[in-house]
Amino acid sequence: MDPCPFVRLAVGNLALKIPVASKPARSVIHPSSSPCFCKIKLKNFPLQTAVVPCIPPENQFPDNQLQTLAATFHLSKADIDKLAAKSIFSAKPCIKIAIYTGRRGTTCGVNSGRLLGKVTVPLDLAGTESRACVFHNGWISVGKEANKGSSAQFHLNVKAEPDPRFVFQFEGEPECSPQVFQIRGNIRQPVFTCKFSFRNTGDRNQRSRSLQAEAGSSRSWLSSFGSERERPGKERKGWSITVHDLSGSPVAAASMVTPFVASPGSDRVSRSNPGSWLILRPGDGTWKPWGRLEAWRGRGSSDGLGYRFELIPDMSAAGIVLTESTLSSGKGGKFVIDLGGSGSCSNGRATPGSATSPACSPRSSGDFGYGLWPFCMYRGFVMSARVEGEGKCSKPCVEVSVQHVNCTEDAAAFVALAAAVDLSMDACMLFSQRLRKELCNHQDLLG
Repeated sequence: MDPCPFVRLAVGNLALKIPVASKPARSVIHPSSSPCFCKIKLKNFPLQTAVVPCIPPENQFPDNQLQTLAATFHLSKADIDKLAAKSIFSAKPCIKIAIYTGRRGTTCGVNSGRLLGKVTVPLDLAGTESRACVFHNGWISVGKEANKGSSAQFHLNVKAEPDPRFVFQFEGEPECSPQVFQIRGNIRQPVFTCKFSFRNTGDRNQRSRSLQAEAGSSRSWLSSFGSERERPGKERKGWSITVHDLSGSPVAAASMVTPFVASPGSDRVSRSNPGSWLILRPGDGTWKPWGRLEAWRGRGSSDGLGYRFELIPDMSAAGIVLTESTLSSGKGGKFVIDLGGSGSCSNGRATPGSATSPACSPRSSGDFGYGLWPFCMYRGFVMSARVEGEGKCSKPCVEVSVQHVNCTEDAAAFVALAAAVDLSMDACMLFSQRLRKELCNHQDLLG
């Protein structure tokens, strides 16, 4: 089945040149001492905020300057149609940018930034599902003196490029062993089945009909990534979900290798002692670790599901972090792996501002950070998974970039990861709350 059309709208290469007055005054802004930022808005999408670097007036950007991505918007076909819809009450789609001097944030409820000027870039999104388009690349005069030679100059690049994705939808909650459908428009086609189970403490090997690995070898690598020892007190452990193709062959799995344990004196899983999953792929007649997901329950203002996902290259315990962020425990949200930018949205339609980019990712590459970095073949948008909050029926919807899917096992690994994220929402529930029966083994129910 063909992928779904998506468009990645990117705003980047920001810079600001502010002329220095010959007679300095209190009202004059000196670019070397005043930080600048901007707010970037696209209709129907959350506001994003980015830092704007100031450069000397004599410099010509982008010569000898780092080129970075400031904001990203991910547009589905429905989003594009909605933006392009003609109405007497709505104008043509556009990116609106407000540039401020001063530091971001508020003081006593009042915005601390001072508005310098506003920029509007019109968008013609027709055909962007199949071809790249640059809407603006260069300098724009801003501020009250915009029509005079002494005005401030704002540099930006706005472009759209095709970003097709495979979309998968769980038919039910992962713990209920549902089917997984591939979605394109109104077409739904079954592609995977999931099997949720409890792994016994004494049998760490994830067995299947075609993957009968030696128990000893399975224990050796599994124990190196987590702890299966019995622990006193409150804990949730042994959960596992296996993804099968339509022939019944296992093509991916997620296995809870470190129990989710309440920290001493509390009823929550702490960040200092998170639970963890291994995401597994078949190879050479056994399961091989592909990635590791850690999850915990935050405190205070960050109360929610905290997570961190890393790749495990070449069976090494030292992983490469791809994403780290937080999801609302009440409302849910989108788990996102996007190695191409930064923003301030947490619903997945823009790159989450709370996500942490890999330290070795190419933030200064010439094409908005799209470049290969050591030991990782992923770049740009990789995947997202929409999950619901605690107590709600969650049927995860998974989007995977076409460029990262070369075989069935590739897609299945991301589906297994999405299931692990969804199940982590339950695993990180406060221990004062009771889990649904599908997540309790017989011993828990008897207890």
